[in-house]
Amino acid sequence: MLPRWSRTIIHLSRAGLHKSTGTPKDIYVAYRNHSRVAAATTVTSTDSTVKDSSSKQPVNINKMFWSKACSLALAPDSPLYVEELKYEGFKHIMLKLLLFYSKQSKSIRGANVVYRRIISQVDKPAIYDVFNLEKTFKTTFSLLVLHMWLCLRRLKEEGKEGVEFGQYLYEIYNHDLELRVSKAGVNLLLTRWMKDLEKIFYGNVVAYDAAMLPEARPGEFQNVIWRNVFSDDGSPMPNDAASHAVQAMSRYARRESACLSLTDTGSCLNLLIREIGG
Repeated sequence: MLPRWSRTIIHLSRAGLHKSTGTPKDIYVAYRNHSRVAAATTVTSTDSTVKDSSSKQPVNINKMFWSKACSLALAPDSPLYVEELKYEGFKHIMLKLLLFYSKQSKSIRGANVVYRRIISQVDKPAIYDVFNLEKTFKTTFSLLVLHMWLCLRRLKEEGKEGVEFGQYLYEIYNHDLELRVSKAGVNLLLTRWMKDLEKIFYGNVVAYDAAMLPEARPGEFQNVIWRNVFSDDGSPMPNDAASHAVQAMSRYARRESACLSLTDTGSCLNLLIREIGG
């Protein structure tokens, strides 16, 4: 019998995929504790546009994601580059009194930028088309966790400050996930479902971390990708053509992890979660 948290994903998948909606805010005032961070933000995936599906070209997945790792820092003249808002006069004084310029408030705004980058990748059709995935709650949640892990893994390299920033990022993700679960039709026992999804999140993160260790068995990262993203019943990874998508996603995740490590500390907030490509 599948564990209860595995049944959670199956139940939500049957309900279908629904995106979270809301109005992004320009100003996020610092909150006194982490549990209230989610109330400071509503996330939308507006960082990039989606091309017409009629213009899609066939792809050879075996030739993808072999490119050399490079920094993901955005150029200052990029339309996606985000700078701190600057105010003067009375507005500056009021915002300062409201702790708009506090370290915590700046971190919350930065975490929102990073999370918008994540969902701009996860919510677009391209990633499902390339990896031949059906767009369900299960696959979207799995991809969301994978990209969250990539960012949290990079933030850990920054020590205590990176871990604190990662906590803000996680709580923004958790708030967005709660909206997605609710819009997937789960309104009763929402707290129970969220606890089950939290177990899946941490289980996946631990598995990804272990599979990336130097002493991990060959092919272990691919097996983890298969179990967490592609498999619905815990069956072993196939050896036929179906495994090509798993291998490609493994290359993609490893490359993006290496790219994030090459992104300097000052550019961590203004990074580009690259669109699926070669």
